[in-house]
Amino acid sequence: MFLISDLVSLLESYLDQKHIEEIYAAYLFSAEAHDGQHRLTGEPYIYHPIEVARILAEMRIDHTTIIAAILHDVLEDTNHPKKELIQRFGKDVTELVDGVSKLTRLQVADPKQMQAENFRKMMLAMTRDIRVILIKLADRLHNMRTLTSMKPAKRRRISRETLEIYAPIAHRLGMNKIATEFKELGFLNYYPARHRVLNDAIKKVRGNNREVLETIEVSIKQRLSDTEISADIQGREKHTYSIYQKMKDQKLPFSEIYDVYAFRIIVPTIESCYQVLGVVHGIYKPVPGKFKDYIAIPKANGYQSLHTILFGPQGVPVEIQIRTHEMHKVSEDGIAAHWDYKTEGSDNITSNSNKTGQRARQWLQDLLELQKNSGDSIEFLESVKIDLFPDEVYIFTPKGKIISLPRGATVLDFAYQIHTDIGDHAIAARINRKPVPLNSRIYNGQTIDITTSSNRAPHPNWLQFVTTSKARSNIRSYLKNLQQEDAIKLGRELLTNALQNNNISESKFKAMDISTLLNKMKIENMDKLYNDIGMGQRIAELVVGNIIHCCSNKDRLEDSKGKQKSKHKSRWNPLSVLSPILKRKDRKRKRSSPLTIHGTEGMVVHFANCCHPINGDTIIGHITPGKGLVIHMHDCNNVSHLHTHPEQWVPVEWSSQDSQELPTKIRVDVANKRGVLATIATSISELESNIDNVTVDDQDGKVNIITLTIRVSDRKHLALIIRTIRKLKTVKTIRRIK
Repeated sequence: MFLISDLVSLLESYLDQKHIEEIYAAYLFSAEAHDGQHRLTGEPYIYHPIEVARILAEMRIDHTTIIAAILHDVLEDTNHPKKELIQRFGKDVTELVDGVSKLTRLQVADPKQMQAENFRKMMLAMTRDIRVILIKLADRLHNMRTLTSMKPAKRRRISRETLEIYAPIAHRLGMNKIATEFKELGFLNYYPARHRVLNDAIKKVRGNNREVLETIEVSIKQRLSDTEISADIQGREKHTYSIYQKMKDQKLPFSEIYDVYAFRIIVPTIESCYQVLGVVHGIYKPVPGKFKDYIAIPKANGYQSLHTILFGPQGVPVEIQIRTHEMHKVSEDGIAAHWDYKTEGSDNITSNSNKTGQRARQWLQDLLELQKNSGDSIEFLESVKIDLFPDEVYIFTPKGKIISLPRGATVLDFAYQIHTDIGDHAIAARINRKPVPLNSRIYNGQTIDITTSSNRAPHPNWLQFVTTSKARSNIRSYLKNLQQEDAIKLGRELLTNALQNNNISESKFKAMDISTLLNKMKIENMDKLYNDIGMGQRIAELVVGNIIHCCSNKDRLEDSKGKQKSKHKSRWNPLSVLSPILKRKDRKRKRSSPLTIHGTEGMVVHFANCCHPINGDTIIGHITPGKGLVIHMHDCNNVSHLHTHPEQWVPVEWSSQDSQELPTKIRVDVANKRGVLATIATSISELESNIDNVTVDDQDGKVNIITLTIRVSDRKHLALIIRTIRKLKTVKTIRRIK
């Protein structure tokens, strides 16, 4: 337990007495404000602000930030108003506290919307004062350290948020020490079983290789001593989460992961770094293609170091990192490593020449631009997630300037990264002097030259292949601000081209009666449809598919007779063409369309039989000839290739309303006894589900495998059925078949 006296002792190592007294006064106020409040661990609540202040004090952060850290929950969790904090502690402290506080008074029904609004508020406060995010990161770190007191579901939710948002932010600011702890704690609480298995494997390897690693360390120390290079050698073990990510991303078993163990060599100067590199390459043979010079070309967050992998004794691969003391400090604390305590105010990162501070400032400017171009808080949150820490590639401009971009970025992303105007007016590009399309992927070390034209403007199709949030937000912003006349003109051209691609002439299209389709799409007239296409809100090819389907469906209706014709007119549903749904006679609640697919109203929608997606599953849409829009589960093996070709899939999402019942398969292993199937069928019927198909296979005379195709409204409905059947005495196992 870390007490206020411990904090004061830590602060005395770098702050003067006057500032420490101000911090202590803030502690007394916070302790009184939180009096009677306790955390789930059972400790008095004030222990949490003290721990948050301690994390910041260990990075030697200024006294104003420490005060705000101690007070960071006062506005949110007590009755003390903002005005009182300003009177007692000043405007700077209060603005920091307010920036960290959640929007507790905001009335938003959707939890995702609330989370996104809170995130947007925090990020915008951070752009005004970087110390807001430093406090928030320290706050989240202590919460992660004490996460075991929470229920498993909440632990997983907080851990996922930490892995997706806070760890990347810490990494983006170069605060790798905090980012690493976020990842380790997040992995431990989100995937406890995987963490345990992988940790056991690491322990086993550690025991087998300990002697080999000691031999390597002794060899390096001896050779450096002979060359009279002063160096601090630190043997370190690769973190569990980084090993897990590499296994997952590269689809490799644990035994094939290269750099499980590593040494860090810290030297006084940059020249010494390259001297040490020559020394270690002289001791052990380097692995080809595994050398990276992050000193000459730093990472986007300012990280600098030399990385190389060697074939050690007995073929044990070992990673070596070589850096200066200054580089090491930056790699651990990032932007906090350059904090200036002698100046006041929000912009107190030392020296404009500091590359880490410059990169942080540039990122903050990008956030402001992203916020300006984002339609709402959820779009802003998703854009920031995209922008936070993909693997990077380094590209050169014709003048030799280095531009870093996420792996998988395109030439057009590069154009927007240089300047918005260059992206907006890009018409052609050259990679290493060879002409390439704007959607070409870029790779490390390429030199790219962009050709622009004042007559060029962003095209809706660009959204299909750009990957960076900056490019996407600027394209969307331009399309939103198009004059209606230009949008209608562009939309008409796009639709005409799409019609021609489907062998439909302009005269034939004019002869079609698409009034029914316009009514279904809730569009007043053709100009509105053209406008939607021109603004990128609808895809021309999908609209043509709607037109073809609607007109052919209408022809079928006109050829049918009386009652059947009337039935189709009154109860037409696009899902009925290829996805008929059996209806229960005693159904009590109305079922509506299970999908909201923007721009595809009237299309044939088919639910894939390979994975049987149901409401609540993460899904992906793919247009298939002869079937229309086919909906798969996102992790279905049959569409795994689409994840690297986003231009081939359509964004789809489930409706928030009650949905139609869709088929899914379950497998039930049961004891071979009379009446088992009837019991299961009765249970399913009582839970308002129909059975479409049943197969029974005799496994060994004692156990039967029953495969049922049942109809459920959503994942919760399916979970209820599985839980109910699992309780039956004759049931051994039950699971969903995907």
